[in-house]
Amino acid sequence: MLEIGDKAPDFVLRDQDNKLLRLADLAGSKVVLSFHPLAFTPVCSLQMQDLEKNHEAFTRLNSVALGVNVDQVNAKAAWARELGIRHTRLLSDFWPHGEVAEKFGILRREGFSERAVFVLDEKGVIIFAKLYRIKELPDIKEILAVLEK
Repeated sequence: MLEIGDKAPDFVLRDQDNKLLRLADLAGSKVVLSFHPLAFTPVCSLQMQDLEKNHEAFTRLNSVALGVNVDQVNAKAAWARELGIRHTRLLSDFWPHGEVAEKFGILRREGFSERAVFVLDEKGVIIFAKLYRIKELPDIKEILAVLEK
């Protein structure tokens, strides 16, 4: 798993609206990469809803929060609609399958990512990296506190 001080690898993924996002294009903002195993599961749903509920706080802190997992774009779109996600981009690491999760060192042999959060500074350097148990919800207050520093 990548660690604090490592430069995050650049990537290009599609979001739930089938729009491309290149990580490097977010330079100048802090970035929260919130990896989750599978859409339409209880803890993953709460994890993405926490990002959405705190959209204004992320914006105020010059940061962008992104959900990332291996589901296809159309599944991400349906899930975003079900959850009422309007501001948070949910990125599909579907093809090549799990490539971004693998670059971050969190792809499980089962073919989906660990639950993990990485916070990048404005230059793309990891300033927070935490791996969670699969059934553990990341603490949004802890993530916001990292961004406030």
